[in-house]
Amino acid sequence: MDVFEGGVTSPKGFKAAGVYCGIKKEKLDLAVIYSEAPARCAIAYTQNKVRAAPIEVMMAKNPKTLQALVINSGNANAITGSQGLYDANQMVSLTAQSLGIKDTLVGVASTGVISRFLPMDKISAGIPKAVLALGKGPESDDMAARAIMTTDTVKKEAACRVTLQDGTVVTIAGITKGSGMISPAMKVLHATTLSFVVTDAKLVKSFNRHWQDMMDTSFNVISVDGDQSTNDISIFMANGMAGKTPADDDPAFWEGVRYITQQLAKKVVIDGEGATKLIEVYVHGAKNPVQARSAARAIIASSLVKTAIFGADPNFGRILAALGNSDAEFSLDKVKLVLRNNGDSVTLFENGSPTLTQGSEVETAARKVLSHKKIIIDLDLAEGCSMGEAWGCDLSYDYVKINAMYTT
Repeated sequence: MDVFEGGVTSPKGFKAAGVYCGIKKEKLDLAVIYSEAPARCAIAYTQNKVRAAPIEVMMAKNPKTLQALVINSGNANAITGSQGLYDANQMVSLTAQSLGIKDTLVGVASTGVISRFLPMDKISAGIPKAVLALGKGPESDDMAARAIMTTDTVKKEAACRVTLQDGTVVTIAGITKGSGMISPAMKVLHATTLSFVVTDAKLVKSFNRHWQDMMDTSFNVISVDGDQSTNDISIFMANGMAGKTPADDDPAFWEGVRYITQQLAKKVVIDGEGATKLIEVYVHGAKNPVQARSAARAIIASSLVKTAIFGADPNFGRILAALGNSDAEFSLDKVKLVLRNNGDSVTLFENGSPTLTQGSEVETAARKVLSHKKIIIDLDLAEGCSMGEAWGCDLSYDYVKINAMYTT
């Protein structure tokens, strides 16, 4: 795998644009991603029962092929009733008309403030503007990545090249947004983070199962604040323009896709609203991978764990309590809990008993570990051979400030 700096126009045949149309006060707020050839797709959606209009539109369309995506930021078009559905469909139609393609080949997504109607007069003028601006290269990548941001402080993109077994080189790239309302549980065919991954590889079989696996080992194991969005969606498009060799059964290709989705997911939590620390949870010795991921996700999603880590408080009982709320099977007598970071580690619980007591050297060592910007929680359940991981961030005072004033 060759990792390089790139964005959604890095694979062959893809173009992108990001423009300002007036949804936000001054920042870029409308993006279009376009493939020169129709691309096979797989899509994962939020499992929130309250779904935004674009999600409802996309689930009704249930596309197997897409050629373009239109995405707006600054307004979620969520809880907007029949008008929201009409507006989302209008975004699709306007994009299709501007590109000269069928409505069925256009996907739509929105992110931003909930329960406000889209300013369709501004969007109607912005879509043709974005189509005219479509291009390739770093500038186009940058504009598209920034146009989908809301409270994000940095753009989020990733790219790599993979050599298939016959020597064909394919490119995989993606962009994502998200820093708050992040606790995805996306399911294929049925997340606010929006993610769009594209490749010039040729795929001839259904790849919904593969895409679900990518979600379950990337976006579905992150948490910023424990709230699953009404707008979460993750789309994977493959236009086949790199060559005739199918990549469906090539393990190297799917490892490349996994790398991109994991890099994008990690960039979301690193940029979590008000975050000061990155938290990584590794669960070992689980009975199976599903239980391992459940345990890791339960810990990373715990607000009490997040706040303790923000305060550098080695309150390991919160970690074990979160473990107990997961679906993982374990005996507390066999669990081992370790905190670590760059070169430093400390065992807090082992053989059914705490090793940390108030005022002890272990407590001092634990507070030292927790003072770093990256915290790793290692849990050994000693029940099997499976492992799982999850990534998140702490909850700080600034998270409350940002979300207390989000619509003002």
